[in-house]
Amino acid sequence: MNAKRLLALFDRVSEAPDAVAKLRRFVLDLAVRGKLVDQDPADEPAEDLLRRIQDEKTRRIAAGEYRKDKAANSDPDDPPFALPSSWRWSRLSEIGFLNPRVSAPSDTEAGFVPMPLVAAEHGVANRHEPRPWGQISSGYTHFAEGDVGLAKITPCFENGKSTVFRGLPNGIGAGTTELHIVRPVLVDPDFILLLLKSAHFIESGIPRMTGTAGQKRVPSDYFANSPFPLPPLAEQRRIVARVDGLMTLCDQLEAARADREHRRDRLTSATMANVGRSTSSMSSADQRFVIDTLPALTGRVRQLEHARRAIQDLAVRGRLVEQNAEDESSQVLLRRATEAKLVACADEGIRSRQPIARRNRDDLWFDFPESWTLPAFDDVFVIASGVTKGQKVASVEAVDAPYLRVANVQRGRLDLAVIKTITVRRADVERYALRVGDVLMTEGGDWDKLGRAAVWRGEVAGCIHQNHVFRVRAPTADILPEWVTTYVNSPLGRAFFADASKQTTNLASINMTQLRGCPIPLPPLAEQRRIVARVDELITLCDQLEASLAAADTANARLLDAILHEALNGPLQAEAA
Repeated sequence: MNAKRLLALFDRVSEAPDAVAKLRRFVLDLAVRGKLVDQDPADEPAEDLLRRIQDEKTRRIAAGEYRKDKAANSDPDDPPFALPSSWRWSRLSEIGFLNPRVSAPSDTEAGFVPMPLVAAEHGVANRHEPRPWGQISSGYTHFAEGDVGLAKITPCFENGKSTVFRGLPNGIGAGTTELHIVRPVLVDPDFILLLLKSAHFIESGIPRMTGTAGQKRVPSDYFANSPFPLPPLAEQRRIVARVDGLMTLCDQLEAARADREHRRDRLTSATMANVGRSTSSMSSADQRFVIDTLPALTGRVRQLEHARRAIQDLAVRGRLVEQNAEDESSQVLLRRATEAKLVACADEGIRSRQPIARRNRDDLWFDFPESWTLPAFDDVFVIASGVTKGQKVASVEAVDAPYLRVANVQRGRLDLAVIKTITVRRADVERYALRVGDVLMTEGGDWDKLGRAAVWRGEVAGCIHQNHVFRVRAPTADILPEWVTTYVNSPLGRAFFADASKQTTNLASINMTQLRGCPIPLPPLAEQRRIVARVDELITLCDQLEASLAAADTANARLLDAILHEALNGPLQAEAA
């Protein structure tokens, strides 16, 4: 075992995903291969132990306590791995009694397991319910104090759900038929448990499972006759004690890592929240400094979500770039956009709509620069719903057109992997046609679909949109569509739709009136451009950091796997070269 190499690199490999879980599996593999504790020449050899086991089984069978099991060959033709000289290959059917029956008076209280075993990482929390034996004496799997049980159904087997039964009322119990049971004879049941939980036993058993995809089971023959590495009894006990100690250490490592990750997450979250908070005592320069040092703040992929939200918050509050007094006033921009919107509505034949309730600065849940204005969507955008599916169309008018569904409009991007077509009237193709720069917004449904926004770049020629996707079109070039999606997709913009939406259990949606009333902070056009460019730069940095962290996780995981493989099997070929 290359323990020195593992220890030297532990700080690095412990950062790998599932590092502690892999270490647990590694400990179990070492245990069942005889590599975890030293062998003691004074121990009774396993060969002698096997003879004593056979004598004891013979005695109990002759006494009528058990039926004779089918004989099995102890030595496998192709041993899975080498054993210490004092060990011997055996089978569960050779070292114990399989699925033995239990008898007791009907009114005897017994333990009952109502479901497949509930496994912890390296132990099992069994749920024993006391029941009269008469209720569970037939139609269930029997077991007794000290028996070892394996949950044979998928996914329980793959997850290592097995246990030693202890603490049973009157020492007996019964449970689900999805259990294999072995009652050990002169063998430590906890050592048997180590094998049943080992990667070798599970990975070798998965291909042998039978049944349908969702209901596969470990066959009795594999449980009974799979090669079993049997150490001397004294060594079994040393191994079990050593595993217990190492698993406790793994628990401590996992708890320490979880605490470390929790503290790091809280630090990152608090820092980013402070950056974006309007009442923060941090200056704009300090906030931008924190954003610029993202790589130093971020150690996990999930922490980047805090950073992305902070970037959006700063952008929407006007804190991401400096204001410039020489920029054209947003008031002038607003007047042009308002006038252009009226002309565009007239050109598209959109009739006047009912007035909407407008919000002012004091109504908002965040602040923004005094140089910005606060129109409603209805003031500056031409908003339209899309084509309704399922309409009857006369054949002389019918044409097929590609169209966007809610699934195509994700938050900040379009998913165009699947573009469906719809049969519509020829006139509808022009009426619902999308233009480059249109902002597409989803009506809702599930909470994650509420108010998602993305920019249309003309990716699909002749494309239209359905009625659950709103088209938000700026009639002038004074309002960047990227600014609109930055605001709408930010936590601050999403808060408006969450508040204004019609909500039922797990569902939320917005209608045309609510969308028209959405307030949008409007910077000068030059500042919009600076903000959008800065957001793009920082989000790209987050994407690069995410890719880098994911690559580091993969590299650390591979390094850990290589070290553990070397410890068990010798150096990998790639490393040897």
